Amino acid sequence: MRVSFFLVLAGAMAPVQAQEKTGLWQLSGQMEELVRRVDPAVVQILTTGFQRGESGEAPEVRVSRGNGSGVIVDPAGYIVTNEHVVRNARSIAVLVPEMDEEGRFQSIVKPGGKRYPARLIGQDSQTDIAVLKIEAGNLPHLRFADSDRLRQGQLVLAFGSPYGLENTVTMGVISSVARQVRPDDPMIYLQTDAAINPGNSGGPLVNPAGEIVGINTFIVSATGASAGVGFAVPSNIARTVYEQIRKHGYVRRGQIGVIAQTITPDIARALKLPQDFGVILADVAPGSAAAAAGLEAGDIVLTMEGKLMENARQFGVNIYGSAGRTVTLEVLRNGQKLTRRVAVMERPRDPDRLLSLLEGDTNYIARLGILAVDLDERVTPLLPPVRRLNGAVIVGVVADLAPDGETLLPGDVIFAINGRRVGGLEDLKQAAAAIPAGEPVVLHLERLGQQQFVVAALE
Repeated sequence: MRVSFFLVLAGAMAPVQAQEKTGLWQLSGQMEELVRRVDPAVVQILTTGFQRGESGEAPEVRVSRGNGSGVIVDPAGYIVTNEHVVRNARSIAVLVPEMDEEGRFQSIVKPGGKRYPARLIGQDSQTDIAVLKIEAGNLPHLRFADSDRLRQGQLVLAFGSPYGLENTVTMGVISSVARQVRPDDPMIYLQTDAAINPGNSGGPLVNPAGEIVGINTFIVSATGASAGVGFAVPSNIARTVYEQIRKHGYVRRGQIGVIAQTITPDIARALKLPQDFGVILADVAPGSAAAAAGLEAGDIVLTMEGKLMENARQFGVNIYGSAGRTVTLEVLRNGQKLTRRVAVMERPRDPDRLLSLLEGDTNYIARLGILAVDLDERVTPLLPPVRRLNGAVIVGVVADLAPDGETLLPGDVIFAINGRRVGGLEDLKQAAAAIPAGEPVVLHLERLGQQQFVVAALE
């Protein structure tokens, strides 16, 4: 009987085991096919550039090298990656996987990708997205999915080059569809347990259809390696930034001059507000568009363009996207509903992006130990108001070549050197080269709106 019983159990289990094996192999085959389709559009990014450090009183700049990942989103060679991957880069190269449609390569170890120089089209530090362009055509590429359709628990794959190991893929699920680093931060992230490590930054997080649902960006870890808590920029945000950068070269964001906060039950109770949700204006800047429209601190924003405002992030995102327009706000003040028309001004560009304007060794003035650019229409929006329309702007002080004179600072605008007028970068180079060794050097420059003479030393 024991033998017979064993045979019955074995006979009953055999079809189940075969069925489970078939199902697992089907899943494995589907994953393999997905990876085969996605891999050719995932690139490795290699950079050399300048990294700001601190030494003494002057902010200094050091040469740095890095690597990250990216994804081709247009067959004409447009690539999306993280802004921090290419931040301060003076040269960018992209390794595109070698295609083997004809089956030329038999070894399991495949050849390295084809190397292309890349041009930075634009970058956005707030969303940590950058757009590159390589001169190539008919490239494999991936589409953006609608990240608003993601749900917790959905399967995703993370692609990239962690630690420089190109064409690496890991699998996980969407742990959360919306995480904020800080309360009321307009930026949200997808959370995933798919392994993300240094070097994965800028690579795509894809769904089972092979579409981009996110751009892998950062992790939370006590060791610096993956702990199953990774974050990606949602594809809807990445796509919007990509499209604006391609159109304008940067991301246009609106502002009206207010500080908005989400109403919490504690705020509502303490301030005796009529509702415990929504948006309250904590501050209205004097002279701002909001002040001109008659908004006041303490106003509760009910709607914008007829759309209910539920939290400060939602309000901020809607304002950001309305640059150059006039919007209608409905607010509640002392129990009375008011309607206000507010002009949304375009926010000035980030003044901390001077290093992004470097184009290589052409910006390096060895005799002064500085990196500089022309004072032109690209630079002036990043500086405080400058009294003159031309000159050379110091972007950084190179650490091991800093002059042994008075401190030079990023943002200094040089108008003359030893009395010789400086109209731009080339003028400054020529003037510095013409000064004999051992001669004193005096720079006439503007710093934070004030003009002064600064004594420097030549290398």
